[in-house]
Amino acid sequence: MPDTRILRAFGAVNIGSFRVSAMIVGQDDTGAMRVLGSAHRMSEGVKRGYVTDMRAASHAIRQVVEKAENEAGTAVSSVWLGCSGAGLSSKIASVEIAIGGRRIEEHDIEHLLYAARDHIQPDGRMVLHAQPAHYTLDGAHGVADPKGLHAEALGVDIHVTLADGAPVRNLIEAVQGAHLDVEAVVASPLASAYACLGREERELGVALIEIGAEVTNVSVFAGGMLLGLKSVPLGSNDITDAIASTLGIRRGQAERLKCVSGSAIASPSDRREMIPVHGPGETPDGRLARGADEHNRIPRAELVGVVTDRLSYLASEVGKALKAMGFGSGQAGQVVLTGGGAELHGIAEYMQGALGRAVRIGKAVDLTGLPEAHATPGFATLAGLCLYAADDPVDIRSVGPSATEVHHYGVGAIFGRVMRAVREYF
Repeated sequence: MPDTRILRAFGAVNIGSFRVSAMIVGQDDTGAMRVLGSAHRMSEGVKRGYVTDMRAASHAIRQVVEKAENEAGTAVSSVWLGCSGAGLSSKIASVEIAIGGRRIEEHDIEHLLYAARDHIQPDGRMVLHAQPAHYTLDGAHGVADPKGLHAEALGVDIHVTLADGAPVRNLIEAVQGAHLDVEAVVASPLASAYACLGREERELGVALIEIGAEVTNVSVFAGGMLLGLKSVPLGSNDITDAIASTLGIRRGQAERLKCVSGSAIASPSDRREMIPVHGPGETPDGRLARGADEHNRIPRAELVGVVTDRLSYLASEVGKALKAMGFGSGQAGQVVLTGGGAELHGIAEYMQGALGRAVRIGKAVDLTGLPEAHATPGFATLAGLCLYAADDPVDIRSVGPSATEVHHYGVGAIFGRVMRAVREYF
């Protein structure tokens, strides 16, 4: 094969409560994507997706970006920034224009999208995305590209992703404090969907559950569009804290126990298997965990019991969020788990029983050059940010002006249209 040349490079930064990570991806003259460099380190100055120490957060970002740049052999001046906290939510805005039965042209679509800008109602919150989800012809849903078709009326459903403004501005300033510009702030569920979900899944209906360290984002896709998004202020760190509190041990010990010996599924041998609280090379300090033997070992059943107890609460909150978005129990539509919390042993089987849905673990698509350490659910958002940057989907706020008669729907009518779409796919 002839050598290909990198035409564009995209930098991405994902700031989580547990780790901050960076990736640089190049796109060659064939359109193929290749990871040039990636790095991660423990997060600093961030709690539940919110910046709590600007200087510490900026230092962590600068350090991890420099590592990725050194590996890539190139520098970046701007990055696409993931946002998993800041109270993410979403809603649908619907707009329609009269066509009069004629053939729909490109300028009609542009007029429609520009008109939709006036119907974004952020209610005092920051708009991260305002993207056309799908079009309607005379009220009929599911039109991907209306150009060239005939209709009396052309409509569009706009998916609006909202966040609290102050936390997002703090994230941006933390990146700027690391001497980088921000190309755009991307809601992490949108980025993760690029990495974990196939086009057919998004058409048939799927729920994406991104379990972070301190925030779990629940999103629902159908008909190729993002129908809804809710944030749950719980994550894998809550399991770690519960282990530390129940056993009376340090958080570092609790995190190691969770990752190495923890499981969401109990087994008959758990009561017989004794696991050490101290890690390899860790000097015993004479303190024993609650319920431990003289060698500071606990039955694995004790650990599994704490894990499943906290996981039960998380599953309950996720189930409530799915139900609120019309994704209740039933046969259609599977669930995809991603994020660092999805790496817990047995979690897919546990959530399948708790939610009554087929569940699989979502990892980043195979990107050329992606290190094995970053080809895990915990780094799916990071890879997705690069894929999202390369695709750079249309945001209606960038569409030019128009002069076309517009009809917009009231709240009741919008809700009715969305519920019809939900019933159609679920």
